Amino acid sequence: MTAACCAPGGHGADPTPVALSLPVAPRAVDPREAARGMVRIPAGPFWMGSDDEDTFPDDGEGPVRQVEVAAFRIDPKAVTNAQFAAFVKATGHQSDAERFGWSYVFHAFVRGEAAQRVLDGHVPGAPWWLPVEGASWRAPEGPGSDVARRANHPVVHVSWQDATAYATWAGKRLPSEAEWEKAARGGLERARFPWGDEFTPRGQHRCNTWQGTFPRQNTGADGHLGTAPVTAFRPNGYGLYNTSGNVWEWCADWFSPDWHATDSTATRHDPTGPPNGVGRVMRGGSYLCHESYCNRYRVSARTQSTPDSTTGHAGFRCAVDEPDRARG
Repeated sequence: MTAACCAPGGHGADPTPVALSLPVAPRAVDPREAARGMVRIPAGPFWMGSDDEDTFPDDGEGPVRQVEVAAFRIDPKAVTNAQFAAFVKATGHQSDAERFGWSYVFHAFVRGEAAQRVLDGHVPGAPWWLPVEGASWRAPEGPGSDVARRANHPVVHVSWQDATAYATWAGKRLPSEAEWEKAARGGLERARFPWGDEFTPRGQHRCNTWQGTFPRQNTGADGHLGTAPVTAFRPNGYGLYNTSGNVWEWCADWFSPDWHATDSTATRHDPTGPPNGVGRVMRGGSYLCHESYCNRYRVSARTQSTPDSTTGHAGFRCAVDEPDRARG
């Protein structure tokens, strides 16, 4: 089972790679102001991970372990195109996709002018990902597309570096993987999804994933073929929207399939991941996830990608320390 459907990789194959994104200076934001509108997640332990039979051992979803997390706050929604546009206007930030000149677009969305701008190369095991010249957060499907009618959709084609730059400017940060999972679970213990164990309770769709036969036919039975508005579907018990499906969300941690398997203070009390790695953690699944291939919209599921990678199904949300708490 490959993770290519989830994270096709970075821009490393580009013949003319560029330097990492330039850092963005934080604004002088009062911590309490930065936390306004965010959801408070209480301190305490929760059960992280899963040992269910359909987990991916190579992803390191297990073992199930009790993890202690201090109180923090997190955005109830993924960062939107409108919010990211405001950041770009204020800072002049150029995203990694714009700097490299291309990004990965799902094949079904590549039409018109964009179809003439597909670059050479393909993703092994995942030919549905096409490197399209000119694709970026501004033009999610490549030349000829825009986000004018998607202001309240999650921004995509943003790298971990872009997400970190936005968070820094906003006086926030990316959540740790443990924080993300605790918040995503909405207070439920060991449930498969943010709302419980049944994927479509009473026949109702609760998230935006692939419906049909992947990767050729998406029926759109859940109401969406691509991204959905950030407030689509019901929020979880903590008030967070779309922590399953819609877009993958970057976390702060380096990825490891086994670092967390060791029972230690570092892995069980406010864990922040291994000290180094190749890819950064991504959580939550996306509108392309389907049980037949990328069954990673379960709340314990995880994947990774390099910090400069950009795709049409990856975004992020931000977190902050509880205003009265200094992060250790």
